[in-house]
Amino acid sequence: MRRCLILANQTLGGPRLLETIQQRLASGEHEFYVVVPATPIADQERVAVGRGAPADHAHAIAAQRLARALDQVRGLGTPAEGEVGDPDPLEAVRLALRRFDADEVVVSTLRLGLSRWLRADLPSRIERSFHLPVEHVVGESTLV
Repeated sequence: MRRCLILANQTLGGPRLLETIQQRLASGEHEFYVVVPATPIADQERVAVGRGAPADHAHAIAAQRLARALDQVRGLGTPAEGEVGDPDPLEAVRLALRRFDADEVVVSTLRLGLSRWLRADLPSRIERSFHLPVEHVVGESTLV
């Protein structure tokens, strides 16, 4: 059974990421571990969750996204677990890999120009840091 770590936040649960998961399942049995960094809430998200929501709600929002995503993945008939991770996505992956021995990482981000993770070259940094294949998926924000 292949083991896939998924790193996502605003795009978690979107159609592109779900399609990527389904493609993996079509190629054989997989187990998934979803990591949602508890990153501070961006201005556009504050509007979606309630005007002026403080940044300390980041963990609660990440936990809500994680629960919804795990339900979606499990609904595809495959094992899935996950965690709310460190606000730094690279550190979140590092810590998750201590608990989940992944064969690969799927990183889902917003498109270039909107994604802080892409500006920081996160997919390449994960690949170099952990010597695992990384697939980058571009999705749309699902906001909470």
